[in-house]
Amino acid sequence: MADIARLADHVGQAVTVRGWVHHLRSSGKIRFLVVRDGTGLVQGVLVKGQLPDGDFQEFDRLTLESSLILEGLVRAEPRAPGGFELTVTRLEPLQIPQDYPIAPKEHGVGFLMDHRHLWLRSPRQQAILRVRDEVFRACRDFFHGQGFVLVDTPILTPTACEGTTSLFETDYLDRGKAYLSQSGQLYLEAAAMALGRVYCFGPTFRAEKSKTRRHLTEFWMVEAEAAFFTLEDIMGLAEGLVSYVVQEVLAHRGQELKILERDISPLEAAVPPFPRISYGEALARLNEGGQEMAWGEDFGGDEETLISQAFDRPVMVHRYPRQCKAFYMEADAANPELALCVDMLAPEGYGEIIGGSQRVADLEVLLTRLAEHRLPREPLEWYLDLRRYGSVPHSGFGLGIERLVAWLCGLKHVREAIPFPRLLDRLYP
Repeated sequence: MADIARLADHVGQAVTVRGWVHHLRSSGKIRFLVVRDGTGLVQGVLVKGQLPDGDFQEFDRLTLESSLILEGLVRAEPRAPGGFELTVTRLEPLQIPQDYPIAPKEHGVGFLMDHRHLWLRSPRQQAILRVRDEVFRACRDFFHGQGFVLVDTPILTPTACEGTTSLFETDYLDRGKAYLSQSGQLYLEAAAMALGRVYCFGPTFRAEKSKTRRHLTEFWMVEAEAAFFTLEDIMGLAEGLVSYVVQEVLAHRGQELKILERDISPLEAAVPPFPRISYGEALARLNEGGQEMAWGEDFGGDEETLISQAFDRPVMVHRYPRQCKAFYMEADAANPELALCVDMLAPEGYGEIIGGSQRVADLEVLLTRLAEHRLPREPLEWYLDLRRYGSVPHSGFGLGIERLVAWLCGLKHVREAIPFPRLLDRLYP
C-alpha cells in the first residue's frame, strides 16, 4: 500500500492505492479518475487492454465518492493533480454510492452545514483542517521550546471562571450542579505554582446567546500560565506564540493557503514587534473616528475591527478598565482603576484572538473581588489556597484556536474553522 503523498518515492514501481473518487471523465478507450486518500490526489489512467476487461467496465459504475482500490504503475506527470499519475492495472470498487448529496454546484450554507460530515471531503474544507492541524502542532512546539509543561484541566467544574451567565449546566450525579468549563485558567494557575510554566489545550464552552461570525458555543483554546511572569512578560510570550504559529503555517501549509486563495501578505507581516496601545489610546482613536464610546465600556466586534484597521499586524490593547474585566485580574499599581490585562486583535477585522492578564496575587484583594462580582466563595476555596500558600505574581492568557484559524485561512465565519461547529442554532450533525 502507498500513500498518495509519498508516490514520489515509488516512481517506476507498481503500487496499491486505496481511496475515494474525486473526479471522473472518459475519452474514447481511455478513462481518467482522480482519487483522494486523505494525503493527496492522484490521477489514475485506465487504458483498455492494459487491465482486465471487467475492471475496465467497472469504471462506468463509479460515482463521486465511490471507495475503491487501485493497482498500477507510478509515473511523474507534472500536468496531473499532485504531479504523478497511476497507470491502472487493477480496479476494485468497494462501495458505490448513489445520489451523493453534495454536487459540484453552489449550495446554501444551511444545506452544507446539515451535511457537514460530507462537506469535510471538499478540497477547501480539507485545506482548512490541515491548517488547523498545523496550528495545533506549532502551538505545542512553541510551548515545549519555551519550557512549558502540558497540563490537562477538567472539563466539568463546580463553578464559573468568568461569571455565571454563559455556563452550560448539568447534574453531577448526586452532588448537585456542575458546569462545562469556560476556561482551564484557574486550574492552570494551581499547576503553575507546582511546575512554574504550564499550558493546557482543550475544548471550552460558552452558552452566550451570540450569533456572530466570531462565536461558537464549543471551541478550542490553548492557555498558558507562568509563575513570576508580569503583564509585560505575558505580552511578549503571546507575541512570540502568534508570530511562530503564523510562520509555521506559511512554511508548511502554502499549498493549502493557495487552495483557499488566501492573500498571504497580511500573514507575512505578522512579525514582532506587534504594536501596543493602551485602552485609553484605543478609546481616543475610536472617538476621533466617530465611534463614540464611554470610558469603562468593553470593546465589541465593531470597535475591535476599527482599532485593528490602523495596523498591518496584530495589535495588543492593554490596561482596560477593571470594571469591565474579570475578577482575577490584577490592578495597575499606577492607576488602580485599570487592570493589568491585554487583548490581542488580529488584523483584517478578525477581532480578539488572545485575552490575558496578570493575576491577583494577594488573598485579601481576591476575597474583595469575589464579593464585588457576587461569586460564591465555598467552591473557590481551593483557588484561594493558592494565595494562602506561597503566592507569587503570575500571569497567563488564552488563545482561541478557531478565531486564529479563521484569520490564517481568510474565512468569513469561524464555523468552517472547526470540524463540527456548535452554534447558537446548531447541534447537528
